[in-house]
Amino acid sequence: MLRTIAVSNEKGGVAKTTTTLSLGAALAELGNRVLVIDLDAQANLTLALGFEPGECEKTTSNILLDNEPIADACRKTEVNNLHLVASSSRIETSEQFLPVRTNYTTILQRAIRGAPNLAYEYIILDCPPSLGAITKNALAAADLLLIPTQAEYFSAYALRNMMSLIRRAREQDNPNLAYRILVTMLDRRNRTHRDIHNQLRATFGEGVFNTVIEMDTKLRESPIAGLPITHYKSGARGSIQYRVLAQELMEYAKETENKQAA
Repeated sequence: MLRTIAVSNEKGGVAKTTTTLSLGAALAELGNRVLVIDLDAQANLTLALGFEPGECEKTTSNILLDNEPIADACRKTEVNNLHLVASSSRIETSEQFLPVRTNYTTILQRAIRGAPNLAYEYIILDCPPSLGAITKNALAAADLLLIPTQAEYFSAYALRNMMSLIRRAREQDNPNLAYRILVTMLDRRNRTHRDIHNQLRATFGEGVFNTVIEMDTKLRESPIAGLPITHYKSGARGSIQYRVLAQELMEYAKETENKQAA
């Protein structure tokens, strides 16, 4: 069963793009066919996979604004089993033009569901650091919202707005939307990090992934090389932890499917 995952948090700098890239590559490494979709005007995911945003003929803006088929915008990357739909600065106009359309929050949902020939096990949506029209489209299209957050006060505080957005998405477009919180850039030596991490687990329980992503300078270096961490430094801490996350996500997806079948 195809699983669509939106990676989003209103707070910037919490490793959304790093998580999309690294998790996508780890899932691909495990034999899954994975499509990552760059929905951010900064196009960092596009750049991190070695593409120049302005050089891609079809991008996410063509899907959202021009109703182009997703399949026409998919591009192979240097990572086996990992494809990309690139972004460009044009997607910024989506925030202005989408809300005047009827049922604008489900454009991406309809594009994915209306493409039965998409040969992927996972689609991962890299969202912008805002809760506007693009992010609403991602949440309407997703089976799971993955929320990266640092174990820091401002990042944890931003989860309040994310919970409100989830409730609205469930009420309006996607009643079955699930969520999981991923703690990123954790410094286990930092007492505040440990305390907030424990608080998050106490508050959200099973809504927090067991896997955590710790600080790793290799995660910052890998986009410069145009490769995910799993291919840039296979033995790095970040590589290992994102592989563990991929395994946990696959187990979660299997459990969810079994419950639905029952």
